[in-house]
Amino acid sequence: MTDVLFPALSKESPQAVGVLATWFVLEGATVSAAQLIAEVQVDKVAAEVIAPVAGVVHLLVDEEASVVQGAPIARID
Repeated sequence: MTDVLFPALSKESPQAVGVLATWFVLEGATVSAAQLIAEVQVDKVAAEVIAPVAGVVHLLVDEEASVVQGAPIARID
């Protein structure tokens, strides 16, 4: 099992809270490594989140939820 983490977009404030803007996959979807799975945002900076490994996605955070940078947003089995 591999955690997918909210990326660190604010270097000045490592504990900054961002928003999970959009999921591009559904719960239980099979993804390939390096596949785009989500978009996140901190302040006015947006970033894409890619799958670090191939497997089945288990979403941990809902769209539009607030998340601390570095926290897990999904797991891939």
